[in-house]
Amino acid sequence: MTALHGATIGRRRLRSALRAAREGAGLTQEQVADAMDWSLSKVIRIEAGAVSVSTNDVKALISHYRLTDSEQVAELVALARVSRRRAWWSRYRDGLPAPYLSYIGLEVEASSLLVFQSVGIPGLLQTDAYARASTVASLRFAVEPFDLDIVDDVRARRRHEVLDRADPPSIEVVLDESVLHRQTGGALCLREQLRHLVEAGRRSNITIQVLPFQVPDYAVRSPFIVVRFPGTGDTDVVFVGSPLSQDLTDTSDTVEPYVAAFRTLQGMSLEPAASLARIARIADDLG
Repeated sequence: MTALHGATIGRRRLRSALRAAREGAGLTQEQVADAMDWSLSKVIRIEAGAVSVSTNDVKALISHYRLTDSEQVAELVALARVSRRRAWWSRYRDGLPAPYLSYIGLEVEASSLLVFQSVGIPGLLQTDAYARASTVASLRFAVEPFDLDIVDDVRARRRHEVLDRADPPSIEVVLDESVLHRQTGGALCLREQLRHLVEAGRRSNITIQVLPFQVPDYAVRSPFIVVRFPGTGDTDVVFVGSPLSQDLTDTSDTVEPYVAAFRTLQGMSLEPAASLARIARIADDLG
């Protein structure tokens, strides 16, 4: 039986399993909606992972799809229970964009993260002072206003939930060198942040590389994060985020180009040891 974790992963696994079960039974979404006396939109939302599903609804679908394998049935019911758990970020649902909240749920259970930043330090590696200055700077460009304290609280909790896990994910980071010179929060704030970055880069699960100024224009503009999961049961996800827009996708034809782009950017970057040395030197130059 598949190991179960949090609500976000549980919902993703459940949607895939239910869709596969329906297709295995040779039924369309319309036929299921008619048989269950549900709206078609309910079936679509369930299979899209857009809503949690009650265990009773899952049991009804199991019966309708004529699933008899006891292990499969038990897993589907367990997934339904897990997917309905209240996560720590649920209380922020009205104050933050939905794609960002979905990303948080995936990030906390990831086995690895591929992070490209052309603007700013990745949130997981920010100091408190830099995080607050970065959030303040984002306000002037945000499409909708947001609560500074909520953003800071969530970012701090993210760091704890991801970096302090018993099995923290592998984190590979590529930073455009310009990020290291942008004085978010002022020179002293940036110096503290860069020194923190060097310390983070010495952790066994974190690799940081700098894409130097000497590299020609690489044409990748938006920061992005590829989220990967243990085993083969969960597809990779890409989160593209900025104050102007945020998007989350898990279709292979969209994700694979981002993975390829990240590996190309890595190959153009300084090696990890040289990258940390450059970051340290820039920090020292700040006084």
